[in-house]
Amino acid sequence: MSTAVVDRPVGSSTVGTDLEALGVRIRLVVTEPAVLEPAREILVADLDRLDRACSRFRLDSELVALNQSAGRAVVISQVLSDAIGVGLEAARSTGGTVDPTLGSSLVRLGYDRDFGRLPTDGEPVALSVWRGSTWEQVQLDEATQTVRLPAGVQLDLGATAKAWWADCVAERIHGELGGGVLVSLGGDIAVAGPPPEQGWAVRVQDRPDVSSRSDGPMATVSIRSGGLATSSTAARRWHRGGQVMHHLVDPATGMPAVSIWRTVTVTAPTALAANVATTAAIVRSGSAVTDLRRSGLPARLVAHTGEVTHLNGWPAEADDDQR
Repeated sequence: MSTAVVDRPVGSSTVGTDLEALGVRIRLVVTEPAVLEPAREILVADLDRLDRACSRFRLDSELVALNQSAGRAVVISQVLSDAIGVGLEAARSTGGTVDPTLGSSLVRLGYDRDFGRLPTDGEPVALSVWRGSTWEQVQLDEATQTVRLPAGVQLDLGATAKAWWADCVAERIHGELGGGVLVSLGGDIAVAGPPPEQGWAVRVQDRPDVSSRSDGPMATVSIRSGGLATSSTAARRWHRGGQVMHHLVDPATGMPAVSIWRTVTVTAPTALAANVATTAAIVRSGSAVTDLRRSGLPARLVAHTGEVTHLNGWPAEADDDQR
């Protein structure tokens, strides 16, 4: 799997805290020690808001109710309306490569509960005629906060919601409390405010697969603004009928994407933009290098062979005395 870990530079006055939420590890770091506790309170409250609106797994969430609405128009909260809008914009900007209407596909592949509760194996996935993407048929009226899904379609906002919310929370904490802030939601990293003197040191670690005892290529880079995200086919893997599954679905097939890349990391003006780019790169596979070069976003791609490709001025590794 891959991880993005925030390293604390020697001599830095930054302080941080970790917690578990949304089925992932959460990391909060601030440059002003006195604001850590109120910042944590803002983070916890905002994580609860996102979970209640957008979780695909908690029975009382808005998204679960919406996915069961069978084609009816549903009034939703501002958070869910915005999250769906973000997901649809990601689909538009990538030509449907990053698609928020893949919830039914993920359920069919066996990803129907929090990842930590998935059984290690299950029945084989039955192949069926794939009817393709339906994101353009989602009717969202942001003015009235109503949405209508095509019958049989279920949303999964995992490709965009956490990264978008990391951006929102980082900016909210900085706006209310001041100082520099870093928020990592499962490795989707957003920063706001003035960074530490040496920048935010982030270690990107790659492991070829969940059973491997040896780590793959690693890099520690420094970012000063925006966001960083990593997508990987080696993370969130499970088995059905002995077949390996992962959570990055190709909308063209409804099956886990077959990619030459096992890990893609991107830095961008926002964590959301970085996450959309990494997800699209995994799914697009062979055209990812061309697409990323055109985007101008700094990127690091790790092939299944272990070969590493750097694009668009990927940040130089931080010096040892900054880690």
